[in-house]
Amino acid sequence: MISAVDRNDQPPVSARPDEDVQSLRLGYLLKHVYLRFGRLTSAELEPLGISPLEWAALSCVDEQREHSQREMAELLGIDRTKMVALIDELERKGCVERRVQPVDRRKNIVTLTDTGRQISQRGGRLIDDCERRFLAVLNDSDARQLRRALYAVMATNR
Repeated sequence: MISAVDRNDQPPVSARPDEDVQSLRLGYLLKHVYLRFGRLTSAELEPLGISPLEWAALSCVDEQREHSQREMAELLGIDRTKMVALIDELERKGCVERRVQPVDRRKNIVTLTDTGRQISQRGGRLIDDCERRFLAVLNDSDARQLRRALYAVMATNR
């Protein structure tokens, strides 16, 4: 049974698939999977000059056209004030532009620049590759099942 974490907030190296993973807490597993995937994606996106959260925001802008900053914050699951700072940074990097929504001048619509679209697309390919490498320990069926299970848990626990 794994109960301790080393100084680098890493699970012990002795963790093997044949150990009793049922004894591990769900929060522990989710946290460490999230941290490891975050490190992988951060390293891969670094040459593009963006973080995983910035890529997620660019992707959201690209997919959810004509959404306000507030609506995008809800889609990304982040606080509205953090979203403002995130868009400020992406605007500083030349990836997005804000424009006032014609129907409601109190709302800003965020759109991708050509640079932002290129970075979003390149980042998407890098993220796809990260996901493939990260889930390579699973066969295709298990990887699909993992995604379905995580989505079901997420959708049910809003």
